[in-house]
Order: sequence, then C-alpha cells, then structure tokens
Amino acid sequence: MDTMTFDLSTTPLRELNCALHAPDVCGEVIVDNPAGAHSVAVGVDAPVKVTVNGHVGYYAAGMNQRAEIVINGNAGTGVGENMMSGTVVVKGNASQSAGATAHGGLLVIDGDAAARCGISMKGVDIVVGGNVGHNSAFMAQAGRLVVRGDAADGLGDSIYEARIYVRGDVASLGADCIAKPMGEEHREELAGLLKAAGFGDDDPGDYTRYGSARELYHFHVDNSSAY
Repeated sequence: MDTMTFDLSTTPLRELNCALHAPDVCGEVIVDNPAGAHSVAVGVDAPVKVTVNGHVGYYAAGMNQRAEIVINGNAGTGVGENMMSGTVVVKGNASQSAGATAHGGLLVIDGDAAARCGISMKGVDIVVGGNVGHNSAFMAQAGRLVVRGDAADGLGDSIYEARIYVRGDVASLGADCIAKPMGEEHREELAGLLKAAGFGDDDPGDYTRYGSARELYHFHVDNSSAY
C-alpha cells in the first residue's frame, strides 16, 4: 500500500488537501503536527485512509466521501460536517456541531462532543463515547445518534425521523422529542452501531431510545407555544 506523509509544521495545508483531491489518490496518508489547523482533510472523495496525529481546528474531514479518517487528538467546530459516506473517528473530544448536516457514513467521537452534535443530521450515524452538549440532534432529519454518556438540555429539539439512543441521563428533551419503546429492531440496530464504533461490549438494554412525537409536523394553533 502506498503511504504519503505530510508534516504540517513544514508543509502548507493546501499541499496536503491538493494531494487528497488528486484523481489517482490511494493507499494511506499520514498527517503529522496539525497544530490545530482548520479544514484538514476536507472534501476527500476516494477510498483512502488518512491518519492525523494531533489536534485539529474547524471542519476537519468535512464533506468526506469514502475515506477513512482517524484523528488522534481533539477536533474543533464542525468535524465531519456534511460528510456523505466513509468513516471519521476522533480519538479525543469534539467541539460544537460535530456531524452537522451530514448525509451518510459513520462519525465516531471517543470522548465528549459539545453543543449541537448532529444538528440537522440527514442520514449520518454518530456514536459518541462520552457526553453531548445542549441542543444535540436539533432538527435531526434522518440517521442515528448514539450517546454512551449523558445529554445536556434540549436533546432532539424539533426532531424529524432521526433516532437517538442515550445510555446516561438526559437533562431535558427539546420540543417534540419523547422517549420511545425499545423494540428488538432497535436493540439490534443499536448493537450494530456500537460494534461498528468499537463499543461492542455495551448492553443495548442499558440505553433509552428517543424520537419525534410528530406533533410539530404541521402547524396547529394549539401547539403555537412550542414553535
């Protein structure tokens, strides 16, 4: 397998991203010393493996397609934003809006995720090893969010058809988000997500499922206070 190494302490970020956008890119790419750089490994559309050794800034791995990207550190705002497919793994913590508007693929955050994790998600699977901040899964339209820790206030506010699984405590649910029964279908779905994210030892029975009460799909004057 071909391996390319980029040291961002001496190589411009543009050179890395240009290489990742080359039509014949393949194999493995190693990125050293990112030092919190923004937009690391964005817009990759190839089945390449990218390993980033260090912390990254805003929008790392945004718009990802097909690539497997591992960040051995923390990630700033919008990691995996608008990703379409592939896998993005953050070995540390993630700042706000992780996986925002993402359409597909798997985003794994081993640590905690800050506010608005999975905001407006449109089909991505997100698994968070720790806690999530307030308004996570706000207006989540499709996909699955798994939280192995706790969720802060406003979880699932104005949610559509996404599914949320939380093992810990939820400070409060947002508008139109309710706890739902955990059927066999959901336990199997959750078990598969946990295994794919490297948390296969978890018992799906320890989780609670949340989703839309479907009361806000259409305006009704009796619900006006909830809008």
